[in-house]
Amino acid sequence: MTSAGATVAFSFAPTQEPDFERLFEIRLLAMRPSLERIGRFDPERARARFRDTFRPKHTRLILDLAERLTGCVAFGPYDGALLLEHFYLVPEAQGRGVGSAVLRCLMSEADASAKAIRLDVLRGSDAKRFYERHGFVETHRDEFDIYLERLPERA
Repeated sequence: MTSAGATVAFSFAPTQEPDFERLFEIRLLAMRPSLERIGRFDPERARARFRDTFRPKHTRLILDLAERLTGCVAFGPYDGALLLEHFYLVPEAQGRGVGSAVLRCLMSEADASAKAIRLDVLRGSDAKRFYERHGFVETHRDEFDIYLERLPERA
């Protein structure tokens, strides 16, 4: 599947278990600033959390036009909705519209299946504003995370 915007194009590729390490490295690059800001950066805890929730069956590699790995996203069924997690881009791809293009593609899939999308973001993360710009609303929060949801649009 390929999606193109005015200047943004990407494709998805399936993920396999051996992709864990390189995706974990992207996670560290993407999450480190937010985790350091709140004093919670711990590579071992980050590895354990990613390992516990890594679902290759529902995780996609995000590739640029040259088929270079630029990120990943997990998107699959969970509790009657679609769970979006592990959406990470390498720093060079951030702020260039790639994330919005990927998210629009996932929202279209959710709309087609008439399912809500649920996700959580770290408190203090810029990701909350990103998702709110795309129609997500906060449902609740806990000590470290804010939970968001987007209901499917009707055709």
